[in-house]
Order: sequence, then C-alpha cells, then structure tokens
Amino acid sequence: MTDFATVPDAPRSDNLTTLATLAADLAAVNYTVDGVAELLGDVANQALARDQMVPAALALRDNHEALGAVVKLWLLADHLPEEALAQALPSVGLETLTHLGLIEAAPEPGMVRAAVDLRPYGWPAAEEDGQDVNLWVASDLGAHQRPGVLRKDHVLGIGQASLTLAQGTIRRDVDRALDLGTGCGIQLFHLLHHAQNVVATDISERALAFTRFNLALNAPELKLSEADFEADNAKARISLRLGSLLEPVAGESFDLVVSNPPFVITPRHRGEQSSEQFTYRDGGMAGDAIVETLVRELPSILNPGGTAQMLGNWEISENGDGTEPAWQTRPEQWLAPGTEAWFIQREQVSPGGYAETWLQDASQGRDSAAYTSAYEDYLLDFASRKVVGIGFGYILLRRPAAGEHPGDSRFEEILYPIEQPVGPHLADALARTQWLKQRPDLAEEFLLSASDVTEERHQKPGAEHPGVILLRQGAGLRRTNLLSTELAGFVSASDGDLTVGQIIGALAMLLERDDEEFVLSLSSDVRNLVRDGFLIPAPEESESEGEASQ
Repeated sequence: MTDFATVPDAPRSDNLTTLATLAADLAAVNYTVDGVAELLGDVANQALARDQMVPAALALRDNHEALGAVVKLWLLADHLPEEALAQALPSVGLETLTHLGLIEAAPEPGMVRAAVDLRPYGWPAAEEDGQDVNLWVASDLGAHQRPGVLRKDHVLGIGQASLTLAQGTIRRDVDRALDLGTGCGIQLFHLLHHAQNVVATDISERALAFTRFNLALNAPELKLSEADFEADNAKARISLRLGSLLEPVAGESFDLVVSNPPFVITPRHRGEQSSEQFTYRDGGMAGDAIVETLVRELPSILNPGGTAQMLGNWEISENGDGTEPAWQTRPEQWLAPGTEAWFIQREQVSPGGYAETWLQDASQGRDSAAYTSAYEDYLLDFASRKVVGIGFGYILLRRPAAGEHPGDSRFEEILYPIEQPVGPHLADALARTQWLKQRPDLAEEFLLSASDVTEERHQKPGAEHPGVILLRQGAGLRRTNLLSTELAGFVSASDGDLTVGQIIGALAMLLERDDEEFVLSLSSDVRNLVRDGFLIPAPEESESEGEASQ
C-alpha cells in the first residue's frame, strides 16, 4: 500500500502500536456509538446527529467523567483542561495525542482542543459471529465545530450522503472492490467485510492520510494485519492510490465499485485553479460532467456480472418547446452500449435551493457580500445551460455476465421515505431481473404475493365496484401500484396453487376477454409486478432454481 502515513496537517499512522494503545483507551471509556448515546440521552444525541451541539453541551455541563471529557473534546470541539484529558486517556498521553495530530494547544494556558473530529461509528451484526462493528473515524472538524469557511482540502466525515450510499450498497461477497473517492474511508470500512481485496482512491493526499489513519486505528476490527500496511506488499488486502477518476486503476477490473464522488455542481470561473475548489465536493468539471464521466466509464472496469453503485446530481434543463422537462433526459444519454442502469431520483430542487444548500454547507454565508456574489454565480451558471432543476439520487450500473443479453435500463423517481438499509432490497430486485430474463414466458410459473404487500380499495358510497385499487409495499422501496380490475384479480389468485397461465386463462373467461391483446397486456403487467417485488416466485420454484445453480 502506498504510504500516506505522514502527510502534513493530517493524523499520523506510522506507528501501529501507538494507535492500538489509543484504541484501547477509547474502548476503556466506552467511546462507542451506544456509549455516547447513553451518556447524552435521546434528545441530545439526536440533535448532535443533526450537527446541533447545544443540547449535548447542556447535558454534559456538569459531567466530569472520562467519557464526557472525550465527547466534549472531539464531538463538541470544546477546549479541555490538559489534566482532564490526561486522566481520560492515560495510556496514550497528551504528548502522543499531539504527535499524532489529534489535539493541539488551545489559546488558554493549560488547555487543549481537538485538531480533528474523532468519533465512533458502527453498524449492527455485520460479522458472521453477529457481533456489532464498532470503529472510530477521524476527519476534519466541521463548520459547526470550528469558525470560518472550511479549508479547500477539507476531509469530510460521516455525512448523510456517505450513510445513504453505505445503506444502499449491495453486500455480496466479492474478490475485488473499488472505493472511488474514498474521503475518510467510510465505504472502504464496509467493503472490507465482504471483499477480499479493496482499492481506495482519492484526488486528495490528505484524504488518503485520514483513511490510512482510520484503517490503522481500527485494524483488528477490520481484520487487517501489519502486513496490510506495508507499501511493498503485493498481497495486502488494501491499496490506497492518489489520482483522479479512473486514472489510478487503469487496466484493472473489479467485481464491485462504490463511489460517493465530488458530484456537487458549482460555478466555474475564468482562471479558476483546482486549489480554489472544495475537493471533497467539487469535481472540477462544469455542470454534472463528473457524474456523466463516471456513468460512461465505470462499466469499462467492471468484471462480467459486476456492479457499480454511486450517488450523483444531474441537471434538468428546459425542453425548448414549453413542455415539462423529464428528469431522466440527460442520464439516458450517458449510458454506454451494453450497460444496464438503474437511476432512482430521490430529490429534485430548484437552482436557488441548490445554491443555498451548498453555500451553507461550507459556511460561505458568513460574509454577506461574498454570499450574494456566490449565489448569483450559481444562478448565472445554471441559466447559461437553461437548467430548471437539479436531481439527486442512486445510480446502479451493471455489466452483463458473459453471454448475457443486457436488460432494459430503469429510471424511477421515489421521493418518499424508503426502508433502510435498502441494499438488500436492491439485491433482491437484481435477482428478480435475472430470474425474469431466464423466463421470457411466465405461463408455467407459480407466483405468490410478497409478505409485505397489502391491497387498498377505494369506492364511493353505494358504488358496486371500487374506483381505485392500490397495491402497496411495506418494505424496501415501498412502492404503490395502481391496479386494473383484472390485475387485482390476478394478484388475489396468486397463492402458488395455479400457474400464471392458468390464472390468466380463468380471468379471460370470467371477464369474457379471451383475446391475444388481453393475455399479452396482463402478462406484461404481471412481469412488472414481479420485477418490482409485489409478486415473487413460489418457494418450490425458488428452491429448484437454487438447486439448478449448484
């Protein structure tokens, strides 16, 4: 692994023994997700997750315990008496913490303050033995912790976008995985639990230094050995590489790629240098070009059957004919031939709303004149391309397996809350797509309604028949499907006893619609319900399919 152990203005990770001592001290005071939650209480802990620190500060005002001191230092960015921190973390000591780049002297004599944000992170029962994963993650202090505009090479911590991608990633065992634009390493930590080897890239040397520190601090939990940190070890499980986009992995291929790229659309200025951009969010390209580039090029580094998952923004522009623009118009143009894609738009905002979000993100609203100028830059930039909205969401790309015909790409808008983590449901959706590919005709198949599906009927008082029939999912993407009378009848009869062909035939006779158009239309609707998870193969069919693949 390339050595990023001693990068200026970043935590040091050149001594694994020292970091093991620090980890032991942090564990001893129960500096974990659950430990902090119990210390603060629900209200203050939830507020802290929203970067609101006042409730936590009030909860810890009279707290003098070791855990309280650590929380005050690294989460609330309070100035702390040297003696209090020395007592809280006695084995590692103040001198070592300073040498590691985790604390620095505060302006007041005898006081120290955080040089970075160091917080607990974890997820439940991720390992085979069912034990929860508990890690610590270092990143730069946020705008809510330290006054002033963020530094241009700011290393972002555990943000909502990071969590969204982690929750949406399909967790299947793979040989090689890539974390493109790793930041402080959040996606990398998850990948190490189901990928044998992981490459992590970033355009920022400081970001890779933070990632290496976080890997080293959590090495036992991530099942990493000292050999994995040797720069010349070709057999190391991890490889950190500096570079832009796909340059660091040219000529290589992967089973899984995840990326939370710097997708934020920011105005470009004449003569602007990369040093003037926020590297954690600005891709250095005009408009949504960085997302377009990745969508076009990522499939080229996927192994057959491999997938890439990422987050992104895309511009929605005027049609020119006065009609309502379709959000998927641009993404549809990005797809390379032979690529299967699934875009799920989770949010759409106006140019003004977008400007407000990202100016606030970097604390660029503190100078009124500069804020006004930057706001205008956003609006003029979007207007130059006739942009009327900006979409955000999931992007899933798949390279078909050898000999497999590419399926249709999907563009779906889901603006309401969905179940998290949604990754397992996305995996199930891909599996159903493959099942349907292998069965162009479902006439001989047996289907069931999924266990989370309910039916809802609406009719006016006194009406003989319902005017609206809805099928709802309680889990996963929680879709709602408007049913025709015949499709509702099909779903009601799907109990695994009759084949698809038998049910359609019975409905055709009942409704006196024994014509080819009726059969083809209803068969297509049934396939769509299977694709979306409202209907699933009956257990006998699933078992036989599994046996056949072994």
